[in-house]
Amino acid sequence: MATRAEVVGLSRRQDGLDLTDEASIAAALARLEPPFHRIIVATGALEIGGVAPEKTLKALPPEALARHFALNATGPALVLKHALRLMPRDADCRFAALSARVGSIGDNRLGGWYAYRAAKAALNQLIHTAAIEIARSHPRAVVVCLHPGTVATPFTQKYQAQHPTVPSETAAQNLAAVLERLTPQQTGGFFDWQGHEVPW
Repeated sequence: MATRAEVVGLSRRQDGLDLTDEASIAAALARLEPPFHRIIVATGALEIGGVAPEKTLKALPPEALARHFALNATGPALVLKHALRLMPRDADCRFAALSARVGSIGDNRLGGWYAYRAAKAALNQLIHTAAIEIARSHPRAVVVCLHPGTVATPFTQKYQAQHPTVPSETAAQNLAAVLERLTPQQTGGFFDWQGHEVPW
């Protein structure tokens, strides 16, 4: 029998949740009352301010690194920081942040995309580190990074010819299924949309 779940969505447009501003994250999450058994940070950007991913080291501006870290790494980690009070200590709870396979150091054979790759690698480390700490106070928690594959959205439109894509609804169903199958023994991991572990 299917179970029903109440879903609360937060966005920058409707709720003022700006992942580059900790005060806005704290304010948005302070309005919520625990418990929350599933928290998913489904945000990120490959191009920020219209700047395409860098193909060479000489094309890497420090401003791009700062912007990518703020949105793709620091922001999700701060959501976890302020959402931890919503997660029950004595019950099943799961937190996932969307990462990307290109953030894998072990799987990087093409180079390029410096700022985005580095920010997603940093996100992976932040979530992994937090999972170790959270396991001490929330032994039934699962805190992970998830790679959704290439989702057919305006975000990926320029890159869809290079990779097979899935509709956003399918991607969401895939990730929800993976998240449900994971156990506390797998907390701190990095998994793709099929449930396969992605190398760091």
